Amino acid sequence: MKQTFKVNGLDCANCAARLEKAINKLPDVDVAVVSFATEKLMLEAADDKFDAVLANVEATMKELEPDWTLVK
Repeated sequence: MKQTFKVNGLDCANCAARLEKAINKLPDVDVAVVSFATEKLMLEAADDKFDAVLANVEATMKELEPDWTLVK
């Protein structure tokens, strides 16, 4: 499954790169691309694991920067 989300609070390209790198290291993430220019996260993971992956992504975001949130 592939979905795109808006990332609120993303304020620099370096932060976007750091977030992308951290998400791509998470288990069961096939591909994650974070764009600072569009403030979007494209996330791809297996359909049956997508909800768990998304929860891990949100937890990782909070660890890196508490102000970042995903808009579903």
